Amino acid sequence: MPQITIRLFAAAREAAGVGSIQTEAASVAEALDWAEASYGERFSAVLTASRVWLNGEPALGETQLSHGDELAVLPPVSGG
Repeated sequence: MPQITIRLFAAAREAAGVGSIQTEAASVAEALDWAEASYGERFSAVLTASRVWLNGEPALGETQLSHGDELAVLPPVSGG
């Protein structure tokens, strides 16, 4: 199974308590399911509103992962 990195930003990082995670997953959906199970409801709520990118490109859940891939979880940004 591919070893990947999940990078968490803003509210996702706050909800998980870490900025980067190393894990093994075959697909984007599998990686995100693992993260939700590991970091709980608060993280899950942030994830539902977030964009997910794979190696700098928008990612779909069924996308297969390769060793060394990097997922980024980018929550919406607010400000004024």
